Amino acid sequence: MSNAITIARPYAQAAFEEAQKQNALKAWSELLLGLADVVQNADVHAVVSNPKVSKAKLADLMDAFAGASANAQQRNFVRVLADNQRLLVLPEIAELFEVLKAEAEKTVNVVVDSAFELSAAQQDKIVSSLKKRMGREIKLACNVKKDLLGGVVIRAGDKVIDGSALTRLSEMANALA
Repeated sequence: MSNAITIARPYAQAAFEEAQKQNALKAWSELLLGLADVVQNADVHAVVSNPKVSKAKLADLMDAFAGASANAQQRNFVRVLADNQRLLVLPEIAELFEVLKAEAEKTVNVVVDSAFELSAAQQDKIVSSLKKRMGREIKLACNVKKDLLGGVVIRAGDKVIDGSALTRLSEMANALA
């Protein structure tokens, strides 16, 4: 996967710079995420990875998936990916683009896993604490995971705050062993 990230990085950067020029980060994000989903479909993946399918046909296929809302620069970007046989790294391109977009917008996507449903007040408290700590707008997504037993696990980018009872029990077991 690290090879795919390395390949995807310049394409994501180019897409991001063009999106900023057009003041269309959201539109580019939607396009890249949508095409990344399309490429991960088993049938489409088989077609894209088939060496017998011409680059022009692949570009036309992806252009059709991009839809009528795609502008000329977006269509050209997809054609460049097809011409350079980089359509299979679209998921990595989309992921890197989202990181650049979040950085530009000063936002962080945060995922909170908890043993029980969090109330609105608890979610607000988490958001305000993280906003103060990170100096960014927080986009919160909450999941219920009963196997945590209690507490929460907060993931913000590459940062993880693990306050789950399951982790505490594991730490105690290791200390006693």
